[in-house]
Formats: sequence, structure tokens, C-alpha cells
Amino acid sequence: TDYGGTRMITLTEDQEFKLPSTIHDLAVDPDGASLWAACLDGGIYRVNLADGKAEPIGHHQRYASGVHVLEKQDAILSAGYDGRLLWHDRSEAKVFREVKAHDFWSWQSALSPDQTLIATVTGQYQCGGYKYEPAPEREPSVKVFDTKTGDLIQHFPHVPPVESVAFSRDGRFLAAGNLMGEVRVWNLSTGDMTAQWTTPSFTGWGIIKGHYYTGGIFSLTFGPQNDDLYLAGMGSTRDPAAGNGKQLWEHFSWKAGEPDKVSSASNDDIGSGLMESLTFHPSDAWFVMAGRLESGQWNAAAFDTSTGTKIADLNLKARFCRAAFSSIGDVLYLAGGVSQDKDPASESPKPFGRLHIVRIVQST
Repeated sequence: TDYGGTRMITLTEDQEFKLPSTIHDLAVDPDGASLWAACLDGGIYRVNLADGKAEPIGHHQRYASGVHVLEKQDAILSAGYDGRLLWHDRSEAKVFREVKAHDFWSWQSALSPDQTLIATVTGQYQCGGYKYEPAPEREPSVKVFDTKTGDLIQHFPHVPPVESVAFSRDGRFLAAGNLMGEVRVWNLSTGDMTAQWTTPSFTGWGIIKGHYYTGGIFSLTFGPQNDDLYLAGMGSTRDPAAGNGKQLWEHFSWKAGEPDKVSSASNDDIGSGLMESLTFHPSDAWFVMAGRLESGQWNAAAFDTSTGTKIADLNLKARFCRAAFSSIGDVLYLAGGVSQDKDPASESPKPFGRLHIVRIVQST
């Protein structure tokens, strides 16, 4: 695939590992020999990248939604739909700290660049009026905790449910996006909200089997500049179960006065499906968006940062909840799952979690 006119990039699947259930989040270990997975069955697993063996180190009472490596503490920090944050001793595989972060689900969590803070977002969509707008939050939808003590450091209001969260690369700002396509950005030093805008692209009005809003911003990340914010999700659809909205990303510049949309996915490059992860290559020259394919050519694709054009893609026949790169950028990890057995109560259910190891070759 042509890259910026001069560079070539090739994505090639190298290995596929199976885990007991769908992987909702992953964190690559600094040693490069393993990674950590948060799964649908509530389990937090260490995955050996040499053979794919998954060893459980802890468990949430409901789905596990987030996992992060705390290098200085030699610990693993996880979040789940039980509303809890759990600190796991990685060598002894036991929980040494537990914090009740939310009364509802922890939809997504993010670790600050210096690993001192963990942000987590929550909220349930409940009808708040005749226009089916979300009811007000019952607790702060965005919370920030100290990773060393578990203390609540800050909390911020948002319109629930809030489905995505990210720290800026310099650690000064926190951004969160919700079901209604609303983004809020806070200055962590002052606690002030420094930007707020709504993009209608990621939310829709569902009419199949009832009336409700659907979609939302499922992933957001700050770009190479801290005033760049990239959003990913799914375009408007009337039936969320069909997953037939556009595969969508949008790039906003939010610091220069009124937030401005800089670019978005081209209709020539995309199909239909729910996009759940957007992450930058270590070089920042390109990024990957991945998720679930409903129709089209790919469920993971690479895009040129400067032009926004698609430069490579893959269709690996799975739903991807999270994408991550190795530290030097030669490997792409795609984590998610496939359809579950029709009889999940079977004594020997088939594993439906999937981890794909994708090799990256770049040349000029």
C-alpha cells in the first residue's frame, strides 16, 4: 500500500491465540514477552506471547473492562463492570487493593502517561424526558484516582453514559466522550473544563424494537499535538444490534477557540461496523482503527496521520475491542472475540476470545 507517496506499509497476521472469552482490553508488558488481558468472563489474564498460554491472575465479579501495567509498583491495575478497581500483585497473582469506583459499570479506563493516575468513566442510559434524552447522572461520570493509594483525586460531571476516556500525552488534560457524541476536556491542574463540543456523527435514533439513542464515542485519543483529539465509533444506525453504521473516526483541534473538525474518515475508505479502538503507531505517522465489521472490506485499518487516507487494512473475522502496538512498533496486537457457543453452559465450551499478532513491515 502506498504510504504518503514514499513509504510502504504491510500488515501481516503472524499468530492467533485463543482465550476463554472476549478480550475487552489489553496492556503490553514492558518485557515484550507477555501481555495482560481483561475479559468478558471477568478474568484478568497474563498471556505468554511465545505460546499463547493464558494464566488468570485475578477476577472481577462482572465483565472486566480495563487493564493497565504499573511498572514502578510491579502491579496490574484492572477495572470492571462491577464498578471496582483492583490492584493485582503480578508475581503472587493476588489482589492487594480494591476501590469501589462506581455504582454502575466502569465502561472504560485510562492510565496517565506517568502512571500516577487512573481515570474511569461510567453511566447508564435512562430516559430523562419526552425526547428520550439521557437522564442526569446519579454519580460523577468521570473519576480520577491515585494509582499508589487508591484515593479519589478528582471527579467531573458529564452526560451519561460516558463510554471513553483518555489522558493527553503531557498528562495535563483529560478527555471523555459519551453516547450523545459530546466531548468534554478538563485541565487536571485547575479542574476547569477547557473545551466542550458535540459531534452528531456518532449517535443515532434507534427505532428497531423501541425508541432510544444508539452508538456513542467508543474510543478517543490525543494526537501528536495535545490540541488534537481523535474520536472513533459508529455512524448513525436505527438498529444497534445490526452494527450497520459507518466505520468512523473524526479528528478535532480543540484548543484554538471553538473546537474545529479537521478531518474524518473518507467514504471511499470505510464500510459499516462498530469501531471500538483507535491508537497511534509509536512513530505517530499513522494510526489504527479497529472494531466489528458488518459490511465492507476490513475490521482493522491503518490511516495516514497527515492525510487521513487509508494505507492498509485487514479482515480477520473477529470483533476487535482493543488494538495496541509493541514498544518499537513492529507488532500490532488486536484483541477481541468471535461468536460464543450456542450452549455456553456446555461442560467444554469453546474459547471465543481472540488475540491476533500482526507483523508490521515499513519501508521507504
